[in-house]
Amino acid sequence: MAKKITSATKLVIPCRISFANIFEPKSINGSEAKYSVSCLIPKDDKKTLLAIHKAVEAAKEDGKVRKWGGKLPPNLKLPLRDGDIDRPDDENYQEHFFLNATSKDAPQVVDRHVQPVVDPMMVYSGCFCNVSVNFYPFNANGNRGVAVGLGNIQFVKDGDRLSGRASADADFDALEDDEDVLGGDAGEKLPDYLR
Repeated sequence: MAKKITSATKLVIPCRISFANIFEPKSINGSEAKYSVSCLIPKDDKKTLLAIHKAVEAAKEDGKVRKWGGKLPPNLKLPLRDGDIDRPDDENYQEHFFLNATSKDAPQVVDRHVQPVVDPMMVYSGCFCNVSVNFYPFNANGNRGVAVGLGNIQFVKDGDRLSGRASADADFDALEDDEDVLGGDAGEKLPDYLR
């Protein structure tokens, strides 16, 4: 599978997506509304993790020159986080690293054949995607670090939805064509207010 890379800080990350605000921008804590996605990378995907490390290092070198006066600042904020440590109560983040990518501009969202996705229900929190990102240095409000810009998203395959909402498959059994869907005798006496 050929991935088109254009710079040392740009990558295509194969991942499972979460908190997918990719069709409508969302404001977080009153900030400017942005498109965003959380990319979950399994800890055993060494190839992707190494590529992210190299892109972050390239962004740090860029930051030394353009943002941080020729040296790496202490307490540099880095984008790759450990799901076991930072999200211990979310089982979907266990055994994963993750990073959050944002953009003011809407990402192009395409299917496996690079055709535009028109149904927002097709690409959702929990599915597997290729996400193009760009790592860049920042120096804002006393915070310095490397952030992740969201490029575009390619749907790869379905996964369990992470919305917390049950699927229809989980809620209902299949019905026979002639099956009655209405209830019947409860098998016990109803309380007075329901009689």
